[in-house]
Amino acid sequence: MKVAIIGAGAAGMAAAITASASGEHEVLLLERQARVGKKLLATGNGRCNLTNRAADVSHYHGTDPSFVIPALRDFSVSQTLDFFQSIGLYTVTEPGGRVYPYSDQANSVVDVLRFALERKNLTLRAGTEITGVKKQGDQFGIRSGGEVFRADRLIVTCGGAAGTKLGGGLSGYQLLRSLGHHCTKLYPSLVQLKTNDELVRSLKGVRANASLRLVLNDSILATARGEVQFTEYGVSGPAVFDLSRAASTASESELHLDFLPDRSAEDILSALCIRISRFPHLNCEDLLTGILHNRLGRVVLRDVGVPLNLPITSLNWKQLIAVVDDCRDFRLQVLGTMGFDNAQVTAGGICTQEFYAETMESRIVPGLYAAGEVLDIDGDCGGYNLQWAWSSGQLAGELRTTC
Repeated sequence: MKVAIIGAGAAGMAAAITASASGEHEVLLLERQARVGKKLLATGNGRCNLTNRAADVSHYHGTDPSFVIPALRDFSVSQTLDFFQSIGLYTVTEPGGRVYPYSDQANSVVDVLRFALERKNLTLRAGTEITGVKKQGDQFGIRSGGEVFRADRLIVTCGGAAGTKLGGGLSGYQLLRSLGHHCTKLYPSLVQLKTNDELVRSLKGVRANASLRLVLNDSILATARGEVQFTEYGVSGPAVFDLSRAASTASESELHLDFLPDRSAEDILSALCIRISRFPHLNCEDLLTGILHNRLGRVVLRDVGVPLNLPITSLNWKQLIAVVDDCRDFRLQVLGTMGFDNAQVTAGGICTQEFYAETMESRIVPGLYAAGEVLDIDGDCGGYNLQWAWSSGQLAGELRTTC
């Protein structure tokens, strides 16, 4: 049987390796980019967070997050790690369950996958952009310029709209829509947030551990905890990425940051009072030194209107309470996200109710499969999206039929 796979990212390579494993099928893997796995090379800041030990349905989003359950069951995290070990990749698990290549280099993941693709019954065509797909009888006609490929089974793994500089785009949605499928609205996810606070610009490069809440009209949209990185346009970092999906789909939300989540207001207030009594010669700019990053501490003070050049002893009780409150509830107005160019993942996609979760086969077009980011499934930051790609790609590559 002839099998064509469009897209040689994580899901596409997993599907191709699985479909070709028995040697019974003739597999053609088509990739628009000049090489496979380009987006993989950029994941995890070039380290490739390839999965997470805690991957389960609770870490996924979409119209129907439960759609991921059969794929995660059939190709679990432990099976994924066994697979990578079988093709020569050493891995290491870090706090929070994040799994990285032992080499700490994303190219190690891409390289072992390239090795696994080298099979007699598997042909890779890089630099091949697909311009159209049609179902003709029992076969698919896949057009690339003036060339047409024929296949008995077609797997679409083109990825999503995120990361346009790394190959993200709309082609997968367009191809599947041309075959009768529908697409939800698309949003950037795992992406930096833009804020309107001028104070933040002075914090460019500062990192802080914080507890975060995204709020809209007094309702909490999402929460997260972890590292926040301040930038010239707003905020970034793993904790911000975890909130970005909710921020993308909301309007005019507000970000609340607690820079001292493990300290009570009473503890912080006591520490400030001790500082004033022991170091009365200091100016206000040093009030939060040793508690917060120096630049962040000064921004908090400016945010509540405390002059930095006045003696620390000039502060009254009301001002101290305001400083403590701002440390525990620093607020930034969210203007939006940095968009698809900077996003790691697309929220939304091809409607999952139009596919069988147990096989990844289309309910509309027999013999058509889809996997990975092109579907309306996205995961939290921390390796969950790549696990979905491996699991759904592997399941699609099994070419089970539900019809």
